[in-house]
Amino acid sequence: MAYLWLSHEKTPDTAAPKESEPKISYLFDHGVLQHASDGIGEFCALEPGFHEWSDLYDFAVEMFPQFPPEPKSGIAGSQYISSSDTTTSRQIKISWDQHLCRIVVFDPDKEDPLAETDSRTLLRCLSSGLSIPVWHTNKAGKILWSNNACHELHERVYPGQPCSAQPLFDPVRLEAAKRISVRIASTQKKEWYEITNIEIHGVLCYQAICVTDLVRAEEARRNFVQTLTKTFAHLSIGLAIFDRNNQLALFNPALVDLSSLDAEFLSSRPTLHCFFDRLRENRKMPEPKNYTDWRLAISDLISAAHDGRYEETWSIDTGQTLRVRGRPHPDGATAFLIEDISAEVSLTRSFRAELELGQSLLDTLEDAIAVFSMAGVLTFSNAAYQKLWQVDPEKAFADVTIYDAVQIWKRRCAPNFSWGEIESYVGNIEDRKHWSMPVYLSEGSQMTCNISPITAGATLIRFHMSEKLTTPAVAQDLIATP
Repeated sequence: MAYLWLSHEKTPDTAAPKESEPKISYLFDHGVLQHASDGIGEFCALEPGFHEWSDLYDFAVEMFPQFPPEPKSGIAGSQYISSSDTTTSRQIKISWDQHLCRIVVFDPDKEDPLAETDSRTLLRCLSSGLSIPVWHTNKAGKILWSNNACHELHERVYPGQPCSAQPLFDPVRLEAAKRISVRIASTQKKEWYEITNIEIHGVLCYQAICVTDLVRAEEARRNFVQTLTKTFAHLSIGLAIFDRNNQLALFNPALVDLSSLDAEFLSSRPTLHCFFDRLRENRKMPEPKNYTDWRLAISDLISAAHDGRYEETWSIDTGQTLRVRGRPHPDGATAFLIEDISAEVSLTRSFRAELELGQSLLDTLEDAIAVFSMAGVLTFSNAAYQKLWQVDPEKAFADVTIYDAVQIWKRRCAPNFSWGEIESYVGNIEDRKHWSMPVYLSEGSQMTCNISPITAGATLIRFHMSEKLTTPAVAQDLIATP
């Protein structure tokens, strides 16, 4: 039985030749040495049938502290033990199957421990056909085996040089995946590989996956982001872009100024909630009355920004007015734009105040005044005009035109052939001179209608009350008189 196990390969009729047996090997049966190879004199010379496991243990434990004091037994298995002596690379392989236990002493620098079984031979054949470089080394970094893809890559990097003379990659063991570049000799271009390894029975198994396209894509993305950053750096509007995980991915210097947030804080990629929490702490957004409701409002804000519906104006305690807009971006990202519109709001308020002042001044005049644009639309009227003609243009559903105004004037006045001339004058952009005409109300009052051109092609029409006639009939006679 011991002879058949040592032969490795067998058929019903033939056994493997003795040359396949390792140089230094021992076979124990129930702890008694049954067979030993011819080369055991280089390690520990024992006589089969006369020595036991303890004899080999006493010799080997000094160089191999992990050598077991009792032989392994039970379900088939194997174990590799390395020497504690740094001057030698010898290793021991212990294999067992039930009560049989086999010891093989080998030097990985001179022998290939992976070529001991058919399964590993098959694995090596499969690895040789892989398109990615695969190689095995001992712990000292010496290459024990490499596949065809590894040889091809080595030839592209170091033409004409053997793998042993010039290693392709740094032999230092990698604790984690690491990207390493090599320069192709023919093109002088870099190719990037991600190197990973795993240790199997004291042998380091490496593989290199080409990630050149991935590295170039990442570089292109970084360059694009840098270009965007440089472009956004000149914007006066604060920009904050959050990725699909709601973490800050990009911001510009204007955001630092407008939000009063430290660049260090923004560089730490805070979440959206954390970003708005810090804005609230810096009093750069309206103070909420209820913090819980405010947190819910922030969630609604984020949802609205994802749909492109968020836009608000914040009036904060410092007197600033900020316009905040949320816009969706590709790949689930969200962009927030923060703009300081304090000057615009101040100008608008000042302009509105001036308009209100001008309105109040004109409302004190007794003459009825109306201003029509070049397009013939009523743009301004005072209180006297609204009282005289009993109209309120502010409540109209549509724009009041010169045609609409003339119809109102006609209904409340005696017939006058000059109303059509007023319509033509308002729409005319040439030969615009000041003129006037008399107007008589139906109840007998006499007015003077002054038509004057003003800036931007607009027309001012002023009704000045002159005197009271006795009867409407007299007014009609005066109008009819040439």
